[in-house]
Amino acid sequence: MLLLPIFGFLSFKDERVKSTMDVLQKKLSRDGFIYRFSPSSRKDRESAFIACSFWMVQNLVGAGRLLDAERLFEKLISQRNDVGLLSEEYNPEQRRFMGNFPQALSHIALINAARKLASHQAHS
Repeated sequence: MLLLPIFGFLSFKDERVKSTMDVLQKKLSRDGFIYRFSPSSRKDRESAFIACSFWMVQNLVGAGRLLDAERLFEKLISQRNDVGLLSEEYNPEQRRFMGNFPQALSHIALINAARKLASHQAHS
């Protein structure tokens, strides 16, 4: 759902996008990290999906919530390892990487989120 405005299917300003973003933050977020599935229903098998979390950054920027986007972006990049790499998933409770490591999709999402933030800041 977070990819719909990123790929241009709907505007970031569309009320459906904004309400979906709010629901995802309420139901699929823990400590700011976005999960693909409810973290409470799959506690033992699921961690936050890093790419989804960076997609949320892009949605927050697009919705005009720059401060929220910057905070989430900073939180996400602070999880990188000593050489700046990210995995597929991150478990914020255990503070450890999960899934495939390193994960290209996570890094692509990081770059796109950084570009979205930078382009918005350049226009502000």
